[in-house]
Formats: sequence, structure tokens, C-alpha cells
Amino acid sequence: MRALPLCLSALLLAGCSLTQHTQPTPPAPVVKEEPKPVKPKPAPVRPAPVKLYKDAEALVGTPFRDLGEVSGESCQSAQNDTPPSLAAARKRMLTRASYMKANAVLLHQCQIISGVPGCFQQAICQGSALNVTFK
Repeated sequence: MRALPLCLSALLLAGCSLTQHTQPTPPAPVVKEEPKPVKPKPAPVRPAPVKLYKDAEALVGTPFRDLGEVSGESCQSAQNDTPPSLAAARKRMLTRASYMKANAVLLHQCQIISGVPGCFQQAICQGSALNVTFK
């Protein structure tokens, strides 16, 4: 029994002496990386400005091409939500027209209606998307 602690002490001292005599490894050289050039982000695509014509007489004598019907809406989902906005519906209509490459919209009508599924009240604007040749 007395030999066991003596053997363990000898192993412990032998292990400690080996770790003290080992050569330390030299640190790895530090490699500086040059910063990569930062590419600028592309500018967000904004819709082109679209002119709103409320009266067809303003287009008399001006050449234009009709690109199709366009509409915009604003919804009031519940009775306690903010009411629908005709201005927001008109803006959405103009934005959709710009995605059709239109530069003008002839407004047909804007109205607020009730009883639309999913909306307590809804503002809707409808018009024709036009490509007007300005002089």
C-alpha cells in the first residue's frame, strides 16, 4: 500500500519534468489581408413620376398611347382602424401605372365603398395608364 502513493508521485514528477523541457512552438506569422473593395449598393428602383389628369379635356391635341386600366385601393380592415384614404388609393394607382411604363394617368373615378370582403370600408381609384408625348 505504501508503494502506490510513491509510484503515483514518481509518475507525476516525471510528467511535469517532460512538459518543462519541451521547446515552445514559435507563433505563426500574422498575415495581413488587404481589405476588399466595397462595391456600392445599387440605388433602389423608384417609380418614375406620373402626372395625374382629372379631366380628359386636358389631353385634347396631345398625342398619347393608352396602356390599359389601372387601379389603386386603400382598405380599412376593422371598424376601429383608420379610415381608408382616397389619397393613398390614388398614389397606389399612380405607382402601378409607373410600373407599366406610363407617364400619365387619366382618372376615371375615386370612391369609398362598404361591404367588400376583408375590408370594413375601401377606397378605390380607377383610371387609364397613358404614355403621353409631351411637346
